[in-house]
Amino acid sequence: MNELKLKDLYDGFRDPKAIRALKKLIDEEASKLPHKINVMEVCGGHTHTIMKYGLNQLMPDNVEFIHGPGCPVCVMPKERIDHAYILSLQEDVILVTLGDMIKVPGSKGSLQDARSKGADVRFVYSPLDTIRIAKENPNKKIIFFAIGFETTTPMTAALLEHVIKNKIDNILFHINHITVPQPMKVLLESSDCKIDAFIGPSHVSVITGSKIYEEFVSKYKKTVVVAGFEPVDVMQSILAIVKQFNENRCELEIEYSRAVSNDGNLAAQKLINKFFTKATHFRWRGLGDIADSALKLKDEYSNIDAEKIYKDILPTEKIDDHKLCICGDIMRGVAKPNDCKVFGKACKPNSPLGSCMVSSEGACSAYYKYGNLIK
Repeated sequence: MNELKLKDLYDGFRDPKAIRALKKLIDEEASKLPHKINVMEVCGGHTHTIMKYGLNQLMPDNVEFIHGPGCPVCVMPKERIDHAYILSLQEDVILVTLGDMIKVPGSKGSLQDARSKGADVRFVYSPLDTIRIAKENPNKKIIFFAIGFETTTPMTAALLEHVIKNKIDNILFHINHITVPQPMKVLLESSDCKIDAFIGPSHVSVITGSKIYEEFVSKYKKTVVVAGFEPVDVMQSILAIVKQFNENRCELEIEYSRAVSNDGNLAAQKLINKFFTKATHFRWRGLGDIADSALKLKDEYSNIDAEKIYKDILPTEKIDDHKLCICGDIMRGVAKPNDCKVFGKACKPNSPLGSCMVSSEGACSAYYKYGNLIK
């Protein structure tokens, strides 16, 4: 596909005429609904699309978006941010991670604060950039602080494979990869759950396949539509969800059929399973401990596991968020950013109290950026 056609393709997914036509269809279908429905967009990428294009304002009164825990930076607990901070300050260490991590506050400060104290912290777009950094600094220990859902896990696995195959001895890994289905189950089983349907993240589903959502339909009786991140994708997904309610159906649908299949990327799954196993417990910021919701390196790779190598200096105690921060409630879908007393006041992107304001995918960041606040 040439550049012009690719541009035309994406312009089509943002076409105001298409969005208006879909709004009309949604309004018609929603007028038949027996009750209000709350649709959780799991991923922060969807939240930003919704806010950027004002899709929340296009919804009828009986269809509401609620925001989920699908921002890997937002759900990273303070104690694991502290791990990154402490590791970055070790002698002869270069800490490498993805860019969203720079301002996330732990109990000791952010990686930006560590930099100001002399830490060598590098931010990369691809984990494979770590290889170049290691070659340029053969006398340093390069620690890759890996974060992300199933979307980014294959890239970490690819880096692991290259490091092991080529016997690169100065790259270590601190693994913080998490998975989508487990927190979704926790939310549905909570006493204050008000979720009627889910918009599933398409980029995760490209890797895992849509099959990871089947249980939500069969066991929990919740509609799931896997959607792309363009405005038309989101609107088409809402239309599909409303139609299902009107037709008394509860099904798993793939709106993003141009990239998502039921089985997903089997090669990527195989690579992930080669290096990782389920972590028994992982604490999510705002959600608490969730069993089997994260990955860790298999025992045979302990020699490159920074969490084990530096275990004597890394804290294990749980650290609570700021008392005024309600990020946990926002990520559980029981509050909105503008319900927070410090939102847009004491808590802003340049002075965040909570992780939802820091990350480019955070709900608070989206509301602040696109919510017509007085800056």
